[in-house]
Order: sequence, then structure tokens, then C-alpha cells
Amino acid sequence: MDNAPRNRIRPEFVLSAVAVLCAIALIAVALPSLPYMIRTFRGEPPVSVADPTTEPTTEPTTEPTTEPTTEPTTEETEPTLPPPPENPYGVNDFQYDERNYLTCLSGDYRVGIDVSRYQFDIDWEQVAGAGIEFAMIRVGYRGYGSGALAEDPYARANLQGALDAGLDVGVYFFSQAISVEEAAEEAQYVLDYIAGYDITMPVVFDWEIPSVENPRSQDVDPRTLTDCALEFCAIVEEAGYTPMVYFNTLQARHDLYISELTDYPFWLALYTPRMRFPYKIQMWQYTDSGVVPGIDQAYVDLYIWLEDPSE
Repeated sequence: MDNAPRNRIRPEFVLSAVAVLCAIALIAVALPSLPYMIRTFRGEPPVSVADPTTEPTTEPTTEPTTEPTTEPTTEETEPTLPPPPENPYGVNDFQYDERNYLTCLSGDYRVGIDVSRYQFDIDWEQVAGAGIEFAMIRVGYRGYGSGALAEDPYARANLQGALDAGLDVGVYFFSQAISVEEAAEEAQYVLDYIAGYDITMPVVFDWEIPSVENPRSQDVDPRTLTDCALEFCAIVEEAGYTPMVYFNTLQARHDLYISELTDYPFWLALYTPRMRFPYKIQMWQYTDSGVVPGIDQAYVDLYIWLEDPSE
């Protein structure tokens, strides 16, 4: 058995080796940051280094630019015209009478209806006897798919029947115009149709989006639609009739520049007994479920014609 003593590693050598390793590690960590520390010491801004694993950003800087932007907007904005005259009526100016017709408490008014093929055969003498004073009659429409002009099959019977019963009569055309040229075509169609009838109420441009899938008029913008309304009304007015523009509250806010249409009276469709529209209107369609003697096969739209109390 060998009893010679073994060599032992002295502790101070171990500590020295650990210190050297730590120094090497610190140097390895500090070297990448050395340029940053030098730039910071000198007061220079840091340089950003892009991560090579990510795509370069295209997001614009939030720093204000000295160059004015010239990028055009695609959103239609209403021309900076004065708004239409204020509606002189408030929520408490109307109430129903014993026949369930809406009446105006603060001004003169008349009671009316609008009719088309959907009311079928009408006994106009009964209608007049029920207190109806005027009728708006659809004379035709443009197809929402084909774009063809068509006659309302009950138009002539309704025109003659309402006039014979002593009602004041106006007409409307259900438009699907997508251009000024089509609006002009519709206006001329109406004028040709009503020649020979005593039309004393307005001739109305009634443009609506039908409740069907993909109608041809779904992409008409406010500028085009307003120009269509202006064209229709100008042609009707030149022919000696009173033009009028139909809209509901959504169309008034989003589809038309009504500030450009204030030369013509407005027909508002708003199904409520309270007046909550801010601008002056002439004719208010307040329900589509009216019941009138002489119209026995369907409901009918009811109207109140408002005489301006300030005039």
C-alpha cells in the first residue's frame, strides 16, 4: 500500500480562477452595449437596431410633418350650406282625433293618403266621405333589377276616381335612378302620364332602397342622388307643377344633401305621433297602417299636410 501524501489544490487558486471567469463573462455582456454607453456618455441619441426577424414597419410616425397632406378623402361630405329652415312644430303640437287621424293643434292642416296597386280597388266616394282631403297616387316605378320603367296598374283608375270624388290629387314616382339621365327620364315619364289630369298637389321624386337583395340602386352615393332629385324637380317645375322630394329620417341624414333641396317642399316618412324631425317639412307620412273606409283590402299610408304657421 502506497502511503505517500497527495497534492491538494490550494483555495486561493480556486478563487482566482472563479474571478477570472466572472470577469470574462462581464466583458462578454458589456461589449454589445459599449457603443450605446459611449453615445450616451457623449450626449448623442441612441441608434435603433431593427430586429432582422421582423418585417419593417410601415406605420406612419406620430411626429407632425411640415408637409401638408394631399391624400384625397373618399368619404362624401355635405356641402357647407345653411341647414334647411327649422321645423316650427314640436312634440306636443299633434294629437289623434276620433277617426284616428293625426291633427295639428297649432296650425292649419289637411288629411291625406297615398295609394298604389297594393291598395287594390278603392271606393273613392267612401274615402272622401271619411274625411280624406287629398291623395298622392303612384303613377309608376323603375324596376330595382331591370331598371325598366313601368306603369302602376291602378294609377289611371285611382287618378280619375280621386278627382271625381273631389279630392286634391298629387302623384309620385318610385325611383331607382342611378344617374341624372335616369332621373330626367323618370320626370318626363310622369309628365307625359299626368297630362290631361288636374294635378294640384305635388309631383314627387320618391327614391328608396327596396328591401331586396342587391338592388341596382344600392351603391348610389349622396352626391349622385341629390343631383338626381334636383334634376327631377327642375323638370317638373319647368312644366308648371310643384315638385317635392321624399325621404325618411335615415335618408335625410345619410343619403341626401337636403340643404341643397330647400327650394322644394319635403315629404317626410316618420312613423310616430310625435314630431321629432328638426327641419321644416310640408307633408308628414306618420303611419303605414292606416284604416280608411273605402280601402278595404289593405292598410294605407296616412298623411298630414302642414300649412306653415308663419305664413
